[in-house]
Amino acid sequence: MKKLLILLMAAIITGGNLIMAEELNQPFAKGEINPYSKFFTGTTHLQRLVAQDDIWNSSIANVTFDAGARTNWHKHSGGQILLVTAGEGRYQEKGKEIQIIKKGDVVKIPPDTEHWHGAAPDGEFAHISIEPNLPDNRTIWLEAVTDKEYR
Repeated sequence: MKKLLILLMAAIITGGNLIMAEELNQPFAKGEINPYSKFFTGTTHLQRLVAQDDIWNSSIANVTFDAGARTNWHKHSGGQILLVTAGEGRYQEKGKEIQIIKKGDVVKIPPDTEHWHGAAPDGEFAHISIEPNLPDNRTIWLEAVTDKEYR
């Protein structure tokens, strides 16, 4: 009852323009603040799903991006696969146009392809990152994506 009263008061005060923040609906936990944040612009979260080992030769993680957050330019010597699970994002390979990516999209990034990926300017975004071909797949982090490149 108390919550209903607070919502009603807020709606009256805002003239009925009450907007509730909605949790990003994704299949995996959002995780902790990304420990690789120095290679990102904005806030991202990382939930490791499968750690690198000698059996599966891959690393799999859920990465959640706040609105406008994005990776630096980077490349993977063994390639990368992104499975978009929620929200709307952006993906760009060096020298090509930005692609809008949405839930259900799969992005297969060839080895040694310079690229970046992240959220749309106005909403959260989540993807599963798969790094195949381990242990030889290395991530090479490059410069930050400028606001001009992002827009």
